[in-house]
Amino acid sequence: MIIAIPNVLSIEQVTEARRLLDAADWADGRITAGHQSARVKENQQLPEDSPVARKLSENVVAALERSPLFVSAALPSKIFPPLFNRYQAGHAFGLHVDNAIRMVRGTAHRVRTDLSATLFLSGPEEYDGGELIVEDTYGPQSIKLPAGHMVLYPASSLHKVQAITRGARVASFFWIQSMVRGDAERAMLFDLDLAIQRLNRDVPDHPSTVQLTGVYHNLLRRWAEV
Repeated sequence: MIIAIPNVLSIEQVTEARRLLDAADWADGRITAGHQSARVKENQQLPEDSPVARKLSENVVAALERSPLFVSAALPSKIFPPLFNRYQAGHAFGLHVDNAIRMVRGTAHRVRTDLSATLFLSGPEEYDGGELIVEDTYGPQSIKLPAGHMVLYPASSLHKVQAITRGARVASFFWIQSMVRGDAERAMLFDLDLAIQRLNRDVPDHPSTVQLTGVYHNLLRRWAEV
């Protein structure tokens, strides 16, 4: 399940984030790559202990907590502290799969990576290339969203970032451990939740709303790990 989530950050928030990121000291992006990924990764990354990274990471998490669509789609249990990367001309990230478990730097906390997320901080008009390509059931999906928008996709998916030929692609990326581990079960709950919301909007107080809400929570109770 690949889901685009619009307007996670406002235009003002994106502008402030870019102001801080453009003045920050970037490092080789391979610092967080696994052995296999490091062989195909060519980009820059903000060090995890950078004050700018920490501040912006907190801002992103706060924005996610205010997004009903994100909560419904991800059913988050843990969010890996968001990281920040930059692809400039010639940079790319070849086909790879994300590590199953990520250790939160400086802690004993681990996050199982059920979902991967990319929050775009550059608009599509700012760069050429740089599409996120996710291998889906229906074939490769090319994703290039407006600044402030985010895409969620299964971390088990093969994916890559196409080479940049002009400009710079700046983004936040991170992983989510969901209360519901399976992508298929999580997708069914998401579809059911959206249907309940539509029913409640189009036919307020319809008795089926209560019945379907009960089905939703009983399925969540069956599948959730908390």
